[in-house]
Amino acid sequence: MSPITITALIIFAVTYILMLAFQKIRPYVTVGSALIFVALGIISSVNPNLFGEGFFLLSDGSYSYSLANAFSEIDWNVIMMIAGTMGTVYLFIESKMPQLMSDILISKMPNVKWVVVALSLFAGIVSAFVDNVATVLMIAPVALAFCKKLNISPVSSIICIAVSSNLQGAATLVGDTTSILLAKAANLDFSDFFVHDGHVGMFWVVQAGALASALIILFMFRKEKDKIEFTGRTKVEDKFPTFLLVGTVLSLIAVSFIPYKDAADGGFYKPDITNGVICIAFFLVGIIRELLIKKNKEIVKESFKEIDYYTIVLLTGLFVVIGGIKSAGVIDVIGNAIASLGAGSPFIVYTIIVWMSVLLSAFIDNIPYTATMLSIVPVIASGVGMNPIILYYGLLCGATLGGNLTPIGASANIAGIGILRKEGYEVKSTTFMKFGIPFTLAAVITGYLLIWLIWA
Repeated sequence: MSPITITALIIFAVTYILMLAFQKIRPYVTVGSALIFVALGIISSVNPNLFGEGFFLLSDGSYSYSLANAFSEIDWNVIMMIAGTMGTVYLFIESKMPQLMSDILISKMPNVKWVVVALSLFAGIVSAFVDNVATVLMIAPVALAFCKKLNISPVSSIICIAVSSNLQGAATLVGDTTSILLAKAANLDFSDFFVHDGHVGMFWVVQAGALASALIILFMFRKEKDKIEFTGRTKVEDKFPTFLLVGTVLSLIAVSFIPYKDAADGGFYKPDITNGVICIAFFLVGIIRELLIKKNKEIVKESFKEIDYYTIVLLTGLFVVIGGIKSAGVIDVIGNAIASLGAGSPFIVYTIIVWMSVLLSAFIDNIPYTATMLSIVPVIASGVGMNPIILYYGLLCGATLGGNLTPIGASANIAGIGILRKEGYEVKSTTFMKFGIPFTLAAVITGYLLIWLIWA
């Protein structure tokens, strides 16, 4: 490896260590690391020999990473999709429509066992289109309410809702930040998650995993046969936010049939930021309506507060860092190293990607991990001569579902445990993992086998 590659690798390793050690300041860590990479690029262009002969030289020329290069690495489409979707989802939650949907669902169930299964599956369906944490915040109170009526512990029910919502984040383009990142890297659109190049898409793979994990939940609650007495339903007075969310999804589906420039063959194409503009536009429609028609300034303020600026800043810095290590040759080094572990076998490489992602995502945030690995996957695929889409989907399967192994592996799990803590229930890691491990194994093994059988 050249000196700059080694230097970049060290900076990148330190960045990850700091993100793991100081989770509350991770955005500042990534931004600081990004500035270091830009500074190195500027210094290299001004004086390549400032730190010694060849210090900033790659095998094919000097290391160059300007401020303009860094700015171009930021995927504004991803940033806008995250911000717009989160804002619209907040308005949707405030309308109380999710609570009404939960109430209707519970009223149809015969006993506790089926209520938990139904709420878990419902949480999954909602989280395929709504942020996972928001889904938990919507549906967990419903579970708490019926558990209080029956005087039973809500711990196991909330855990099942959390892990189910985390699972379905991989089902659609807007289900989770990892899905948005994958779509950008693999050039996928909303419809590609359902049918991709004539093959079954990731949505159906996730549904198969959800059914397998639902059987696990059904088995674990097999003794909970208390009857449910349901009275009253949540009233929804404003259905407009529901139309906004549905409009966002339908618009994303509609534009998915219009190709991007690279696939247009000289014909009509859509701009790279199309999906982001759609998500922002529907959010702004909701905001303007709240201000001008309903005169509700408070909900406008709260909707902007609910946007996850932490993740947005984290991703912005990470995009620049990944661009820096790519320019320094680090991506090629890591990719070739992983490819060599597979001894040239596409199936072994695929297996390594899936289960390495499961294990790592059980302990670290899957967003920076996925963002990094998405840049490495094409190099790995090229090294063993395989279709990168298999590794992309394997990465999404492992990284998204792997977070369910431990209580700290996914934000949805942390949110669920936080709700329980407020209610006076302390959840031990062993208690969580009693549900998380079998649930994760059932879902991941199903996805792992199906992805290979469909795409290999």
